[in-house]
Amino acid sequence: MFGRLRQRVIDPFKTSIRNKLILTMMLIAVIPVVVVTALAAENSRTSMEEQVISTSLSNMKWTGIYLGEQFARLNNLIYSIQISPGLTDYLNRPEGETPASHFTAQQNVFNTLNSVYYSGGNHLVGVILYLNDTGTLFTINSMQNDVETVSGMPRVYRDLLTQNKDFIVETPPSAPDKLRLIRSINRFENQEKLGYISLDVLWSYFDQSMSLLGEGKEQSVFVTDLNGRVLYGKGGVLPENAAAALSKSKEAGPGYFRTDGEFVFYNTVEPVGLRLVKVVPIAFINESARATMNYGLVVGMISVAVSALFAFYFAWKTTKPIIGLARAMRKLDLTKGQAFPRSRRKDEIGLLEANFATMGERIREHINTEYRIRLEKKTAELKALQSQINPHFLQNTLQLIGGMIFSQKPAESYEIIRSLSEMFRYIVRDPDRLATLRAELEHLRHYMNIQQQRFGKRLHYELGVSEDVLDCRIPKLTLQPLVENAFVHGLDHKAGEWRLEVAIRREPAVGVLIMIRDNGAGMAPEQLNRLRSQLNKDLEQVWTQGTSIGLINVASRIQMYFGAEYKVDMNSQSGQGTCVTLHLPEQKEG
Repeated sequence: MFGRLRQRVIDPFKTSIRNKLILTMMLIAVIPVVVVTALAAENSRTSMEEQVISTSLSNMKWTGIYLGEQFARLNNLIYSIQISPGLTDYLNRPEGETPASHFTAQQNVFNTLNSVYYSGGNHLVGVILYLNDTGTLFTINSMQNDVETVSGMPRVYRDLLTQNKDFIVETPPSAPDKLRLIRSINRFENQEKLGYISLDVLWSYFDQSMSLLGEGKEQSVFVTDLNGRVLYGKGGVLPENAAAALSKSKEAGPGYFRTDGEFVFYNTVEPVGLRLVKVVPIAFINESARATMNYGLVVGMISVAVSALFAFYFAWKTTKPIIGLARAMRKLDLTKGQAFPRSRRKDEIGLLEANFATMGERIREHINTEYRIRLEKKTAELKALQSQINPHFLQNTLQLIGGMIFSQKPAESYEIIRSLSEMFRYIVRDPDRLATLRAELEHLRHYMNIQQQRFGKRLHYELGVSEDVLDCRIPKLTLQPLVENAFVHGLDHKAGEWRLEVAIRREPAVGVLIMIRDNGAGMAPEQLNRLRSQLNKDLEQVWTQGTSIGLINVASRIQMYFGAEYKVDMNSQSGQGTCVTLHLPEQKEG
């Protein structure tokens, strides 16, 4: 399928100077435009890429500073709680204090927490204080303002204590729009952890600073921890390969790296140890080159169209006389009385046309003379060959008849004599006419009758013929010589059982298909290829030397009667046998 399509595309340029000239002109005009357009698009893309990288690195630097300042303000709120007199008094209260003094100390802590809660603005949505020694939990938010004693340390504080960390920033799974900043309360003398302070802050508190990096379909912004886990994101999802690369990177930033589909920019947010991440798809950068490429394509298409018109006109005017001469040569039939074109041109093309006309007339005269001589010679050779029977076959048949006279009944001997007689009659009757398949098969039947009498049970012969092809025409002495070849070159050289099959049927796309198959000695690949090359070419020498009509003669006569497209094909394998295939037109008698 691909080879046929390739042939259809290439053949017009192989056979036409005009098409070659048009293609060459178009390539000369189109290739520079395509190269310039591609270079301009690549330069635009590279320039845009450098601009995006430098701008993003600068924005990451300043945005990291702004976010650090915002986190510093949140830390200051926590520090204001840690150094407040109310918390200090509550932690240092004496043992055996009265309930009234205990209530007063708790109230002072609440006042401190409330002061921080309301001073934090709308983005601070909760303040939590947990003390280790008493298990006391102070909670202040829009829906809760109380103190309670819990039996066990909450998980998040226990994790901090286990990991010996002083602070952590996390996003609660139940509230992805909030962050929780947790810092421990340490004793100054020995850094013993006395408790923890938590601030619940809306992530929108940082949106204004993060908007400096831009957002939308083109790019995404994230806040992650040092392991690449996303705490907050705007504009999309952090690709897995980018998160993995961030977890391996130890650089503080600002910096960037490139993955298969994105540029990933990052910077560390101090003093909380988080990372600010920006992802820019490479496709967004390539988008900038698309406009230049579109303009280039428009210019290129216009250039191609103009070049094609110019090339067509130039090729038409330049090659018109050459095309005319080529068409005249293609249509010329030297076997018919066709007039040769004469030209009035005075240039080189006119000289070619004049010489062509003179040469054509002389060749036609020579062909007519040579054709008559060769036709008379071939007809005489055909009649001479058809008037003979292979002398070896005739000698073997006569010896067979002589033996049968003494050993078998007269009727059986007469049958063999009659088959030999019918073969002689068929050979000498109208040797230069086409015969029907019915008559050829009758001649083959007489031949096989003699051969089966000679070889007896050793020979197994099968004949399969479709009734609708019996009236089709075939050159005389086509089937019997091919079957004789099977005996002489195949079966005679094989020991054991002989099998011979003749199959004739109608093929819609071919015409009449004839197959003669034997299980004889076969032939080597080199011999088969050599014989195929002789059969597949237009055979100039129709009649070969010898005393019988061989395979090459059969192929030659088929081409002479029906045309060069009707061939004889062979398939053979050494030691396995040979199959000869004939393709004939479905030409009925009359």
